[in-house]
Amino acid sequence: MVSSENSPIEIPASILIIGSGVFGLSTAYSLCKNPLFKNTSITLVDRQPFPVPDGSSIDTSRIIRPDYASPPYTRLASAAQALWRTSFAPQHYHENGLCITASGPEQKYVTSSLTNVQSLGTCKLEVLNSEDDIKRVTGLENASGSTGYVNWSSGWADAEGAMRWFRSGIEKLNRVRFITGTVTKLLIDHSTSLVSGAQLSDSRTITADLTILAAGAWTPSLLDLRGIAKATGQILVYLPITRSENHKLSRNPTLLNLSTGLFLIPPSQNLLKVARHGHGYTNPTTIPHPESSDPNETITVSLPTTHIDDPSQSVPLEGQKACRAFLSHIQPSFSSPNRPFTKTRICWYTDTRTGDFLISYHPKYRGLFVATGGSGHAFKFLPVIGDKIVDCVLGNMPEDFKGKWEWPENSVPEEEWEGDGSRGGPVGMVLREEMAKGESKL
Repeated sequence: MVSSENSPIEIPASILIIGSGVFGLSTAYSLCKNPLFKNTSITLVDRQPFPVPDGSSIDTSRIIRPDYASPPYTRLASAAQALWRTSFAPQHYHENGLCITASGPEQKYVTSSLTNVQSLGTCKLEVLNSEDDIKRVTGLENASGSTGYVNWSSGWADAEGAMRWFRSGIEKLNRVRFITGTVTKLLIDHSTSLVSGAQLSDSRTITADLTILAAGAWTPSLLDLRGIAKATGQILVYLPITRSENHKLSRNPTLLNLSTGLFLIPPSQNLLKVARHGHGYTNPTTIPHPESSDPNETITVSLPTTHIDDPSQSVPLEGQKACRAFLSHIQPSFSSPNRPFTKTRICWYTDTRTGDFLISYHPKYRGLFVATGGSGHAFKFLPVIGDKIVDCVLGNMPEDFKGKWEWPENSVPEEEWEGDGSRGGPVGMVLREEMAKGESKL
């Protein structure tokens, strides 16, 4: 497999995709419909039966927006949204609007985002200059953030519903072999730097001419990504509400305060979700070095630990208190002690230093392509990202993303990562330390 952008790409006879999240599933679909790969066998493996219950894309809701401080992402998200409205799982898409606010340095991101969506010329926008403006458009009892804007052309999607819809469509093509199994390591020939597939926990091996690693937050367990990508845990809490409350709030826009990272998505099925798009928790874990032939060599990286690993897992008290304070402020009528959260969840992102995706051939290993680094904002691109990944596999990096999606030339210590300016809330939290501070009961 030739990976130089200036050389012709040899179409592989077989492709193994590791991971059935946004990047993995969309890549499988795009390979199926691309005539160049009509004779290529495609295998997709994941550690859990679909829908993977602790995958970041399996949830009640995800924001669908072109509201980015980066023009390329604004343009790509706008193209994806056009499909959400028409042909891509439209029954799972709801265009309620998105109110983005801030009250600190994050206002710079808000301003840039507004400029970019204005440049599209297709969005219905309203600038919000005060807390009263924010309160008015959100329909909530109080405002969160001091200034911002509302994009009435943004929305949200039932994430699990859309993923089920997409998976069903791929299965009907009868091109992809789906396997359930936990990948424990890549098959690396260190003498030739060739990756020829993957080994599973039950000792099975799956071989392929090209391996596409799209394992989301679990990717750093299979490749040394220190200084390049890391797993961070983000908080989600759920509050049951009445049918009348659901009816009233379901017409409101999503509220996202970039200074705190906290957001409220319109409810569905009498369930309200509060979450934080923040810096998250890390979970430092020492594992055998995934690229070493020495079984005694180890590295320490942040990796997910989920309710699959520990059925009693819940969001740390710090996170629950933050969500409760946010909800109590914007909607005091929900703050009564007899309105507890009935479910909490830690959702794992794969963060990169700048919030850009990592979609690239590995610089060292032939036969290995990596599609990860969703950084908490990949889901909205589900209708279009697979085509872009396949373009990159073919050596055709989209012009808009040159300098963004390639493999970084150098690793950068995580404490020096600049991010994309959209994250709010506390910095530097370690999951086990937060859990140890107190029982995180619902």
